[in-house]
Amino acid sequence: MGCHNILVPVQKEYDLTRLDAIERMFDEHRPEVLIHLAAAVGGIGANRANPGRFFYENAIMGIQLIEVARRRGVEKTVVLGTICAYPKFTPVPFREEDLWDGYPEETNAPYGLAKKVLLVQCQSYREQYGMNAIFLLPVNLYGPGDNFDLDSSHVIPALIRKCLEAVRAGREEIVLWGDGSPTREFLYVEDAAKGIFLATERYDKSDPVNLGSGMEISIRDLATVIAKITGFTGSIIWDTNQPNGQPRRRLDVSRAEREFGFRAATPFEAGLRKTIDWYINSLRSMEVR
Repeated sequence: MGCHNILVPVQKEYDLTRLDAIERMFDEHRPEVLIHLAAAVGGIGANRANPGRFFYENAIMGIQLIEVARRRGVEKTVVLGTICAYPKFTPVPFREEDLWDGYPEETNAPYGLAKKVLLVQCQSYREQYGMNAIFLLPVNLYGPGDNFDLDSSHVIPALIRKCLEAVRAGREEIVLWGDGSPTREFLYVEDAAKGIFLATERYDKSDPVNLGSGMEISIRDLATVIAKITGFTGSIIWDTNQPNGQPRRRLDVSRAEREFGFRAATPFEAGLRKTIDWYINSLRSMEVR
């Protein structure tokens, strides 16, 4: 959109859990707009293994970034929260008004609550200081460039990798967590980027806004679709000794369309195919090297 001076910091250059690193980043680059996307994050297993780390790092990064942005007079601050902030038994579809009506699902509560604190910070800073800070609640994201590490990935990249590895090895079954009954909503990465851009450009209110596609699919059906696209024809074994996570997830996405004209455009299966193609190509390039 014509903006060329964009900084995407990496941890080895600017560790955002350290205030001195944040101050140095602001000194060196003097940002006019801050979009806070950084997170310590993963799937159910990673959340269960790192509750303390995920709470501390996500809370401290956001609190310090927003405070420095306020003191430096940043024109617009956009903070990305998480659907994990919603209560475990939120009525479906999740409406922004329901955000405080209960405790999050236990396996990802520390992460969800750390991000939720930043909503309070944005709202209180707007009230006291007139800070132009907004808060967005994205649903589960997927797409090219995703994290495919089975120890920390989310469900779509994990399923893609398991299916493709089974096909390559000629294995006749894969094992997945839970019983497959939970439902999830997914937003393709390019749609998410467009939604964030539109909100940055057009939205200036204290109310949080959901970013999603408005679709809902069970993990069992998701596994079936990914198996079909990847060519895996074996059996799917459900390990019911492992947690399911939140029972259902689907967002009410009407506020985003009403307030800044965002509606997801990528059909789900088309997005899956793009993600799978990207991962296959990345594996081939690694093999060539």
